[in-house]
Amino acid sequence: MDNFLKENERIDDLQINNLKIIQNKNGFCFGIDSVLLSDFAKGIKDNSKIIDLCTGTGIISILLTAKTKPENIIGVELQRNVADMARRSVIMNGIDSKVDILNENIKNLDKILPLGRYDAIVTNPPYIKVNTGARNINSAKLISRHEVECTLEDIAKISFKLLNNNGEIYMVHRPDRLVDVMEIFRKYKLEVKEIRLVFPKEDSQANLVLVKAVKNGRPFLKVHKPLYIYNSDGTYTDEILKIYNKNIV
Repeated sequence: MDNFLKENERIDDLQINNLKIIQNKNGFCFGIDSVLLSDFAKGIKDNSKIIDLCTGTGIISILLTAKTKPENIIGVELQRNVADMARRSVIMNGIDSKVDILNENIKNLDKILPLGRYDAIVTNPPYIKVNTGARNINSAKLISRHEVECTLEDIAKISFKLLNNNGEIYMVHRPDRLVDVMEIFRKYKLEVKEIRLVFPKEDSQANLVLVKAVKNGRPFLKVHKPLYIYNSDGTYTDEILKIYNKNIV
């Protein structure tokens, strides 16, 4: 598999269906948020057409081929070198018949892809508003973490255009942006139907929120039980072990 690698890259095992991913040692690597989102979205219906906005190195698209039975997935990534890594990972895993990687700005998708034809969208977008928080010097990490090229409103606007009626969008974000998510989604007729807060451990503050919204859905919100990452002794909880496809002792 080393023939798929370029300088400063490595291959990581995803612990499911023998899937692997290429990552740059100096770049933005996927975190638990993407893994949790792929599991949260595993209820996507069989034979769905899925778009993965801000796919990065393709982690969510790749995991969804194991957790769902899609007709096809289009992973959209703005940064050319990152999209190239995602594309090589897809080919390396032999899933290029199911997953396509598109190197494009999501703002242009309404000129490229058919409108109102997709069943589901998944996205792990930049979390941090422009001009807030410490800005990362690494340009790749900056674009991945800050809304310099892709805002929450950009995500909502293009999602409404691409989804079919009652199509679903699954997102992971920060709890401090939850009000923004709900307000902006409703502006674009994406009704938030389910949320789940993620906590590092029981006595901590939530640091992630998983959100499911439906295009033109009726107002009704289901709040799932909290998801805890670690036990008090620092080990993963049974639910996290199950999500990571690890054996529970």
